[in-house]
Amino acid sequence: MLSMKLNDNKPTYTIAVTGLNAIDSPGPGVPVIRALREATSFNVRIIGLSYESLEPGIYMHDLVDKVYQVPYPAAGTQVMFDRFKYINDIENIDFLFPNFDAELFNFIKLEEQMKKELNIKMLIPTMEQFEARNKVNLYEYGKKHGIKVPFAKMVYAAHEIPTLISEFGFPLVIKGKFYDAKIAYTTEQAMQHFNKISSQWGLPVLVQEFVHGTEVNVCGVSDGQGKLMGAVPMRKLYITDKGKAWAGVTISDKKLIDMTKKLVKATNWNGPFELEVMKTTSEEYYLIEINPRFPAWCYLPVGAGQNQVESAVNLALGNKASYYSKYDIGKMFIRYSYDLIVNMNEFEKISTFGEL
Repeated sequence: MLSMKLNDNKPTYTIAVTGLNAIDSPGPGVPVIRALREATSFNVRIIGLSYESLEPGIYMHDLVDKVYQVPYPAAGTQVMFDRFKYINDIENIDFLFPNFDAELFNFIKLEEQMKKELNIKMLIPTMEQFEARNKVNLYEYGKKHGIKVPFAKMVYAAHEIPTLISEFGFPLVIKGKFYDAKIAYTTEQAMQHFNKISSQWGLPVLVQEFVHGTEVNVCGVSDGQGKLMGAVPMRKLYITDKGKAWAGVTISDKKLIDMTKKLVKATNWNGPFELEVMKTTSEEYYLIEINPRFPAWCYLPVGAGQNQVESAVNLALGNKASYYSKYDIGKMFIRYSYDLIVNMNEFEKISTFGEL
C-alpha cells in the first residue's frame, strides 16, 4: 500500500506506532519513531496510536504526523479491529509496530486478518513463540534450549510466599506477569511486593531465584527463519528505582551474541526482541527475560550502526533488508526529561474526539 513517492525516489510508507508514553518506565514508541525517521531506504509518515491523552508522543509534532486513540487490549480483538479499520480507511497504513507486551496477544490473533483485509503488515512473534517465552514458562524454556534461567515458581496468593522461602532463600525476586520486578530481602517485603504487583498486573505473580551479577541486555531482530538480522548488547550504567536503564553503553561480548544466535536459531524467532541477561562473576549467563518487541533503548543500536527498526519494516514489506554483523562498541545513551509545551486545545481534541 505505497502512499506516495518523493523526489529522492525513495518510497514513503505510512507506519503506525504504539507505546507513545515517556514516563519513568518509558514505552518504545518514540525511539522506534526516531529510528524510522533516520531510515535511509524509505521515507515515513508516522501515525501515533495512544491509549491515554497524556502520552507525550502525541504532542511531538516533529516526530508524529497524526495520532489516534485506540482501545485498551482488554476491550478485545473485535473492538480493536473495528478501530483499526476506521483508522486505515483514512490513513492507508502499510506497517504497524506494537510496542507493549500486553497488547501483543491481540495483535498476534489479528495478524492474518489485518494483513488480508486491511493490508497492514507486522513483524511479530507467533502465538507459540509468544507464550513459550512468557515469564511463567521461561524456566522450562531455558531447559529446552540449553540456556540457564533462574529457578522460578508461580504464586497466586500471598500466603503461599512464606512456604517458598526455604526453597529460594533471600534475596528473591517478585515479578509481575507483564511488567515490574522487585527484590525482597525479608518475608514481609516479599508479601508487600506481591500485593502491589498483583494489584497492578494481576495474577499469577512470579517468585524467582536471585542471581548475583551484572545485568546485560541485547536489542535484536530476527527474520523468523532462524537467522539474526541484528543484535547489539548493552550494559546499564544508570538504573531507575523500577530497574529501567536511564543510561547504558554498548559492549563487546561474543559469548552473549553467540547465546542470542543460538536462541534465535533454535526458536526461529520472528521479529524484534530484547534479552535481559545476568552475567555472573564466574562468566555464567542467566537469561532473566525475553521481551517480544523492541525495548525503550532501541535507538542506541541506531547510534551504534544498526537500524534494526528499518530492517524490520523492509523484511515485512518484502524489500531487501539489511543483516548486521557489526556495531560500534562504547556508544552510550543517556535518557533525559524534557518539558513539552502543549496547547490545551490539543489535549481537548485527543481526549474528546480520539484524534489529533
